[in-house]
Amino acid sequence: MPTPEPPHEAETTDAPEPAPDQARGVDPWEKMPEDALNVPGRDGLDDTGDAPSEKAPSEGPAPAAEAVAAGAETAGAETAERTPGWADFLPSPVFVLLLGLAGFAGWLSWRAVEMDWVAEGTAVTPLIPPLFILLGWIVSVAVHEFAHALAAHLAGDRSLRGGGYLRFNPFAYREAFAGLVLPVLYLGLGAFGMTGPPTYVDWDRIRTPGRRVAVALAGPLASLLLAAVFAVAVSILVPPGNDTTNWAIAALAFLCFANLTAALVNLLPVPGLDGFEVLAAFLRGRWVRTARINALFGSVAVFAVLWFPTVNQWFFGLLYSLLERILPNPAVSGMIFHGQLLLRFWG
Repeated sequence: MPTPEPPHEAETTDAPEPAPDQARGVDPWEKMPEDALNVPGRDGLDDTGDAPSEKAPSEGPAPAAEAVAAGAETAGAETAERTPGWADFLPSPVFVLLLGLAGFAGWLSWRAVEMDWVAEGTAVTPLIPPLFILLGWIVSVAVHEFAHALAAHLAGDRSLRGGGYLRFNPFAYREAFAGLVLPVLYLGLGAFGMTGPPTYVDWDRIRTPGRRVAVALAGPLASLLLAAVFAVAVSILVPPGNDTTNWAIAALAFLCFANLTAALVNLLPVPGLDGFEVLAAFLRGRWVRTARINALFGSVAVFAVLWFPTVNQWFFGLLYSLLERILPNPAVSGMIFHGQLLLRFWG
């Protein structure tokens, strides 16, 4: 009886079996969602419906390189759109708002509306006039720093272009404490005007001593001009031989005094004040740079000396006498004192 031969084992090969879809001839791209493809057309076709031709690496940039090049062109276009222009010197909306609020507070002070808000015979502590003085002083500080920044820009320091200093925006200052907070504290505590040191100016970019002197003196000259404007306004509103207790006029007289003191005190040759930069324009040495780094301490020290009671009385008396001789109405010193009382309502 013949013995049956064992069944032959199936020969195995290394080639994998085709997938069911491939066996049926189905293109796997058909199963891909249309929004998952990062190409203009589906199935590897371009916008014209033709298959893209293969390119050698040397015939064109890779897709990643094309994206980088496109990004560079976009960035270049945005940079071109931001080309510096005359708009970098326009007053900011914040400054316009400050002017509007100051004008409104001045009108309310002129009308003494707070007297109408209470019953007759009731004691009133005016709060709108000190707000008017505060807003007017912030505007004055913005003008003072703008003068420094504009002179520095014209002298060679282009780093301030488009910033808060050249756009009258004290809330966007690079040195907010020295440029805004400190002058407000000086006015509230000492009842006289002082500004912080102009540490934002890059003095190394200003080559000649004459230009540095012009930059240093631009701020005090601007404050002196504002003092003259306020003095003229008070002289027109209160002619010689007359006196007044109007809150708005007293506030204007005090703003004249604050800007005058800001101009005169800044001429002292002390680090932290503009007078020091006039001297530093002709000096060289490491100590000048050290003095500028510590300028804030010099400004505070000068305020402390002027705040001392004996020095303060002499300082105020000297300035009152000066204004009485310059202005046609000698009663202006009384108006300034009235404005000082309005500002320091807590005293």
